[in-house]
Amino acid sequence: MRREPKPLDPEISEQLVDSLGRQRGQRLSERLAQASEALDRERFDEARRLSAAVVKEAPAVAAAQEVLGLSSYRLGRYKQAVAALQEAQSLHPDPALLPVVADSYRALRRWSAVERVWDDIKSASPPHEVMAEGRIVMAGAIADQGDVRGAIDLLESAQKKPKRVRDHHLREWYVLGDLYDRLGDAITARRWFRMIQEHEADYVDVGDRLRSLGR
Repeated sequence: MRREPKPLDPEISEQLVDSLGRQRGQRLSERLAQASEALDRERFDEARRLSAAVVKEAPAVAAAQEVLGLSSYRLGRYKQAVAALQEAQSLHPDPALLPVVADSYRALRRWSAVERVWDDIKSASPPHEVMAEGRIVMAGAIADQGDVRGAIDLLESAQKKPKRVRDHHLREWYVLGDLYDRLGDAITARRWFRMIQEHEADYVDVGDRLRSLGR
C-alpha cells in the first residue's frame, strides 16, 4: 500500500504557488513532498528525478535544490550535488548542508574547496554535530592527501570527554581509530574502537576491527 507523503512546509508550498500559480504550484508541492519522502526512504533515484523536475520549473525554491543536492550526493553525482546544494545555500543558508558540500568537493579531490567550506562551517558556529561532520570531512581530505598524522591532529584537537556520548562522538572516534590503524599504531587504534564498543557494542564493524587488531 502506497503511503501518502508528508505535506510540505506551508511556506514552501506558498513559494511554489507564488512562482507558478495555484494549480501548478500545488501540483509541484505534491511532487516535492514525494521527492522528500523518497529521500527519507533512501529511494535516491526517485528523489533525484522528482526534485529535478521541480527545480526545472522553480529553481528559486531552496527546498527543491536541497533534495536534488542530497539525492545526487547519495548517488555519487558530486558535481550535481555541489551545484544544487550551493544554490540552496544562496537561497536559504543552512550550515547543516555544508559538510555534505565539503564531502562532495572531497570526492572530486578539490582540496582548496574543501578547506574553504570548512572555514565557512567554523565561521557559522553551527551545532556540535555539524561541526563534527565538517571536521571529519576535513580530516579525511587531509588524510587523502597523504598526511594521516595531520588528520589525526585535527580530530584529536577537539576531543574532550563528553558528558553524554552522541552519534557524532562515535563517528569521530571511529575515524580516529581508522586513522591510527592506517598509521600502524594498533594500540591507539584499539583504544578508540574500544571506546566506541563500550557505548554501542554493535556500532558499524567495530567488533571486526578490534578482532583484526588482535583486541
